[in-house]
Amino acid sequence: MSTYTEDKDKRKVTTRRLIEMKQRGEKIAMLTAYDYSMAKLIDGAGMDVILVGDSASNVMAGNITTLPMTLDQMIYHGKSVMRAVTRALVVVDMPFGTYQGNSKEALSSAIRIMKETHADCIKLEGGAEVRESIERILTAGIPVMGHLGLTPQSINKFGSYTVRAREEAEANKLIEDAKLLQEIGCFALVLEKIPAELAAKVAKMLDIPVIGIGAGNGCDGQVLVMHDMLGINKGFSPRFLRRYADLGTIINDAVAKYVDDVKTGDFPNEKEQY
Repeated sequence: MSTYTEDKDKRKVTTRRLIEMKQRGEKIAMLTAYDYSMAKLIDGAGMDVILVGDSASNVMAGNITTLPMTLDQMIYHGKSVMRAVTRALVVVDMPFGTYQGNSKEALSSAIRIMKETHADCIKLEGGAEVRESIERILTAGIPVMGHLGLTPQSINKFGSYTVRAREEAEANKLIEDAKLLQEIGCFALVLEKIPAELAAKVAKMLDIPVIGIGAGNGCDGQVLVMHDMLGINKGFSPRFLRRYADLGTIINDAVAKYVDDVKTGDFPNEKEQY
């Protein structure tokens, strides 16, 4: 166990504390969670930020994309996570269709998430094209985390999950969008699957924390999907993913042993019955 985990700061993480962490050069650790039991373990391990991601669509519901996720489903997962967390800042993703093109609906959706889940803030994807929605949400005092680069809710527009912003025009737009998101009031920004040099440039340019996923080590922090880094989901192996455990194999072996013990009559034994 690391020294940090043993001596972890037990104070509640806030949006302000994340900015202070950036100012003193302390990296920010962020991970997804979708249910009470896993969120309790992750929070207890010293996580700074827990993202209730719309990636639940993939790892919890088995969908190919994040698009099918509904507002009610995100609120359900958000509630479950919030019941477990005492320290981490909890961010809930706004799902596809709840904020694009309609700022009034965006505000209504964000208010529902905050009131019903008791989460700390919300995250949404996009730059200038969702400016009006972000500004309206911010008027209600709801903190917003931005998300640029590969934005999975726009997968049908991109056509693939390849690295974004390699070309100069797209890189320049990303830089301008990042500046805009800070200017209008976002407290932090996620950069997904973009060149490390570009991500480092953006992180250095902005005063707000920049969290990377597949964006190199020049960011102010990192985020991964819990099922991926724990080896539960083995069908996803991008270059940026480090697996910290092989729970998929451990769980499979444990369940297979249970099945065998039941079939052979070994379970329950005399000590395991009343």
